[in-house]
Amino acid sequence: MNTVNKSESVELSVVVPMYNEGEDVSQNVKRFVEILEKLDINWELIPVNDGSTDDTKEQLEKIKADNDRVRYASYVKNQGRGYALRTGINASRGKYVITTEADMSYGEEIIDRLYRELIKKQVDILIASPYMPGGKLENVPLARATLSRGANWLLKLAVAPQINTVSGMTRGYRGDAIRSIPLEEDGKEVHLEIVSKGSVLGYKFDEIPATLAWRFSEKRIRRASKLGIKTVKHIFSHLLFGFSEAPFLLFGTFGIFLFAVGLVTGVYSICQYLFVGRTIGVLVGINLTCLVFVLGGLFSFLLYFLSYQNRETKREILKVRQAIYLLKQESEKNRSMDE
Repeated sequence: MNTVNKSESVELSVVVPMYNEGEDVSQNVKRFVEILEKLDINWELIPVNDGSTDDTKEQLEKIKADNDRVRYASYVKNQGRGYALRTGINASRGKYVITTEADMSYGEEIIDRLYRELIKKQVDILIASPYMPGGKLENVPLARATLSRGANWLLKLAVAPQINTVSGMTRGYRGDAIRSIPLEEDGKEVHLEIVSKGSVLGYKFDEIPATLAWRFSEKRIRRASKLGIKTVKHIFSHLLFGFSEAPFLLFGTFGIFLFAVGLVTGVYSICQYLFVGRTIGVLVGINLTCLVFVLGGLFSFLLYFLSYQNRETKREILKVRQAIYLLKQESEKNRSMDE
């Protein structure tokens, strides 16, 4: 039996969400264990069974019986990737935390690279990025790759201009940093939430180039064939999140467009009256159009202002929540020292 050295603090926690991985779970966990054992550090692996309907939980239970470094988490109902990640991160004890896919689509070496670079770069959040120079996609269908690249480009503008890959799950974190972020998203928007809230809290980000390679197993082919509407839904929800973080991109630009059209229409009306001699009826129609566009632009600017105020209020609340968390952690640490 592979056991934890309880005299050491946990150096690295690896969190892996799983959903209906029963046919592959034993092989995948074995690969993770082999990779982590090569690091020669005190580690823990936290697979999270996200309400699977197959035998994923039973497989994880068998693995845990043979290796208590595998501390799986499980719950009955499927809750989504964000909920699974939050569960695993909150259960982690490592000085560093890495989250990644069960099928290792970023390659077996990514865990070692993220861990080493976290220590070297001394950052709070390190992202494996296929969209930065040196990164790439392999075997990803063209439509999926195009949508993902476009969405990440917009999200970069809205959420984190310094980051090329905002939506990826394979990342490394400083443990205290990621556990101090009050996360709430249950779906894939959790990746954006982490970047957004981490930026607000002043955490340091960096990226390393990585290769995202789809491996077309029978199961992945079955899933890929069902991802059309689901993929579009995820991208749409990601964009909505981005617009909530940067309301000017939606309401501000739209307001400028409407206001500009209104002004051009008004100038056109004046020119028609002065130089062409249009009838009053035509001018009234043009001026009404001008008024509608100008009022629409002003209304859009109002929505932008309200959205901006709402965003700033949420950010202040976030800082207060983190401060409460840190005070609680400090209090628990002092209490344990006194005991």
